[in-house]
Amino acid sequence: MKKIDELSSASIGRLMLKYFVPAFVGVFVNALYNIVDRIFIGQGVGAEALSGISVIFPVMLIMMGFGMLIGTGTGVFVSISMGRKDMVRAEKTLGTGFTLMLIVSVVIMVVTFLLKEPILRSFGSTNTTFQYANDYLDIILVGVVFQVVGFSLNNVIRSEGNAKIAMYSMILSACTNIILDPVFIFWLDMGVKGAAYATIISMFILMVWVLAHFRSSRSVIKLKKEYIGVDLGITKSILAIGMAPFVMQIANSLVQGLLNRKLIVFGGDLAVGAMGIINSVISLVIMAIVAINMASQPIIGFNYGAKSVHRVKEALRLSLIAATFISVAAFIFIGSAPGMLVRLFNSDSQELYDISVHGLRTVILGFPIVGFQVVASHFFQAIGKARIAMFATLFRQVISLIPLLFILPGFWGITGIWAAYPISDSITAVIVSFFLVREWRKLPEIEA
Repeated sequence: MKKIDELSSASIGRLMLKYFVPAFVGVFVNALYNIVDRIFIGQGVGAEALSGISVIFPVMLIMMGFGMLIGTGTGVFVSISMGRKDMVRAEKTLGTGFTLMLIVSVVIMVVTFLLKEPILRSFGSTNTTFQYANDYLDIILVGVVFQVVGFSLNNVIRSEGNAKIAMYSMILSACTNIILDPVFIFWLDMGVKGAAYATIISMFILMVWVLAHFRSSRSVIKLKKEYIGVDLGITKSILAIGMAPFVMQIANSLVQGLLNRKLIVFGGDLAVGAMGIINSVISLVIMAIVAINMASQPIIGFNYGAKSVHRVKEALRLSLIAATFISVAAFIFIGSAPGMLVRLFNSDSQELYDISVHGLRTVILGFPIVGFQVVASHFFQAIGKARIAMFATLFRQVISLIPLLFILPGFWGITGIWAAYPISDSITAVIVSFFLVREWRKLPEIEA
């Protein structure tokens, strides 16, 4: 088959570029989901509403985490199965993954509805911002199945080698959201509820699109009725591979919740809004690096399964170079114009502006090494080394960052909160380097 021949023999550089462009466009427009909501809410509803929506960010990370648990695990296992020329196994993996997506969606919706108020309070919602957060979350929860199934299956589309189709999926969904946001927020005067409605409608369109793909002639593997169900062996493999990004998202959610509470103590509700702005800006950079991972994942996974060591190494080498270039360029650009970026989200509150600019300048200090760190951690996930991938992820999000968030604000106040990020990035880069060098030296063993 053409896709299989391409993954096994085409130039790594050309493959990386071919897969990166659609992956980048896809994740960039995907990042616009939350960013556009924040821009329209910050400009159209106000700074307090922006802070309220920022409280929802940890909850959204949890939802995305479950989607990544199933979607990433399914995608990687599909790539490895294709590399071994076991197409039946690949299609059984898709069927099992789809079933797990539906189960997980229902569990998320029910549990979050039951625990909604304590969850929002624990993540930093105050009496001032609670109603904004609650209104938004009520609507988003109704569409959680759209988000989980849509994003997860789109990852599988990319893993089977159809990067352009995965890109079109995200463009279609994000453009729908961008168009509907001003309609609901401004023209229909629905405020934060309008932003939520725009989001779930766009997610629904994404879900329908990706489901149609796996029943069409464009897909390499098919979503077949006979394979829809839970295969325990495949489920175990999916969960093992997807556990690293899942733990990353859950840990990130907990960190964001802790961060919001610290920000309220040292800076008030507007500091939470500032963190929302900072997250929006840096997420675009992280998404660009994630696009490199998405481009390399089917190449690395397939060739690792096919025991083609030189192609695995070349894909990793090019990924590290590209990610470092992006992170350094972003550091220079953001550092030179932080105020301009902040003004995109709110142009009324000077206090919000001052907090955001100061925080943004500090948080990006570790950017030059972030690209290396993210790609190196993802490499272990791409080759199915779930335990190492999980450790590398947890080290940054939990082992180093959380203690810093408790210690540094006691000395430097809110500056200590911002400084925790670059310090944690630097420590993690050193640790990940050790594991990467060790794995690089062991790669020839898979050819034996």
